[in-house]
Amino acid sequence: MAEEYNALITNSTWRLVPRPPDANVVTGKWMFRHKYHSDGSLAQHKASWVVRGFSQQAGVNYDDTFGLVVKPVTIQTILSIAALRAWPIHQLDVKNVFLHGHLEETAYY
Repeated sequence: MAEEYNALITNSTWRLVPRPPDANVVTGKWMFRHKYHSDGSLAQHKASWVVRGFSQQAGVNYDDTFGLVVKPVTIQTILSIAALRAWPIHQLDVKNVFLHGHLEETAYY
């Protein structure tokens, strides 16, 4: 939790402000999970702060959504090309993901 929290602070993901009386505050919660080695043994404990967007209403609290998803066929295509061209393949474990950009609207989380 400390590592995730420090990443949120370091990236200036949010700042603490007084709650306006008429604001719809989107709540969040900590999600905990375990990562395992290929042999089934415990590798590490993971914690992520997740915003619970189900309390928002389309057209009222948000207009667009964005979800970064890689389709399996994309991975298969990339791996096939890499194998055909004998390219080296490396795995990357991303610790924190942030959408870098500025919101046009005001959001309270």
